[in-house]
Amino acid sequence: MSDSGLRILGLDPGLRNTGWGLIAARGNRLSHLAHGVVSSDAETDLAARLCQLHRGLAQVIVEHSPDEAAVEETFVNRNPASTLKLGQARGAVLLAPALAGLPVAEYGANHVKKSVVGAGHADKRQIRAMVALLLPGAKVGNADAADALAVAICHAHHATRAGGFIAQAS
Repeated sequence: MSDSGLRILGLDPGLRNTGWGLIAARGNRLSHLAHGVVSSDAETDLAARLCQLHRGLAQVIVEHSPDEAAVEETFVNRNPASTLKLGQARGAVLLAPALAGLPVAEYGANHVKKSVVGAGHADKRQIRAMVALLLPGAKVGNADAADALAVAICHAHHATRAGGFIAQAS
């Protein structure tokens, strides 16, 4: 943990674009540190795309030195092939912080929305608005990065209510 607080990396997995957002949590104060998107090349095969996601996230972890990570769980949609590909991307996303030795928490999409917006079925616009409100100064134009910041905020809120962060419990 740095002087600015516990550095939490939120991750919103996707095969095409994986959003990431880094916040600092000190007590109940949250601050925005960085955010972005790691993209894979849709013209390459699945294995290459998963490698691109993993390498990109590993670089984010090296550059920003988070203390913990939180990942949004995969939702099941109507297309089984899409759900399977998303699950594979999520595996690559989970692997990056795990290999870096970070504690990794997982949260369902509705849990993240309820934690950040107050409603489990909030839309992307509502999430982006609440992220901007909770992290003043954060200029987040990308929905994937906003979702990742929401995952990090959810983790900060959840860990505080649970009596401490993952890093403090281990």
